[in-house]
Amino acid sequence: MTIDSSVEPDIGADSDSSEGVFLTALRLSDSFLPVGGYTASYGLEQYINEDRIEDGDDLRALIAAYLRRVVGPCETVALANAHAASAAGDLEALLAVDERLHAVTMPREFRESSTKAGAKLCELFAETAADDDVPSGLEADFADAVAADETPGHYSVAFGVVAETRGLSRLEACLAHAYSFVTGLLGAAQRLGRFGHTEIQSVLSKLEAVVADVCKRHVDDDATAMASFAPLAEIMGMRHERAGRRLFMS
Repeated sequence: MTIDSSVEPDIGADSDSSEGVFLTALRLSDSFLPVGGYTASYGLEQYINEDRIEDGDDLRALIAAYLRRVVGPCETVALANAHAASAAGDLEALLAVDERLHAVTMPREFRESSTKAGAKLCELFAETAADDDVPSGLEADFADAVAADETPGHYSVAFGVVAETRGLSRLEACLAHAYSFVTGLLGAAQRLGRFGHTEIQSVLSKLEAVVADVCKRHVDDDATAMASFAPLAEIMGMRHERAGRRLFMS
């Protein structure tokens, strides 16, 4: 059977279409996105190595704490303000957001995971910008600054710029980012061999309300409010740097 591609609708042709925006959100939140997120557990591996997580309830409580104490008040704030700076075409404000996020991220592994993923995201979307029918502008300027080591290039900041350029609202971008963070940690937990598919899906279902609440709570916060307070998670991340057995980069 021959398929006539000439009659196929080009969903990507209209970058402002609701279908295109929705598909972009799926693309950004998919573990298939090649930015290296599968190598990061953000200390979760160390929690499991030290037998601090025994079941799905423990896992859910830990990830919920990450969302409320790190992702929400820190990364979501950075993302939302990067999105706003991108919409305003304000490179100086964007770089200031990136620098502040770098300053408030304490564990070295967390910083490295975030900046490596951010650089990969910039490279990926720079290479596909023409295919996505996205004009060059602040996104390209930010990617150039990252490549030249003029700014750290954290993932949530790059995510905000890419999402805004492609039509996602601030809240949509925050939701996509938080959801991808959760599924990334759940995928790490599963690969570490402690949890099965059904239990992982149950935890994900229970965390959906937390994701929505955290994003709505912090989407309008000013960049100066960016802060992270998760001492034990940071300690686990620092211990992970020196662990003798490591499957993940962080």
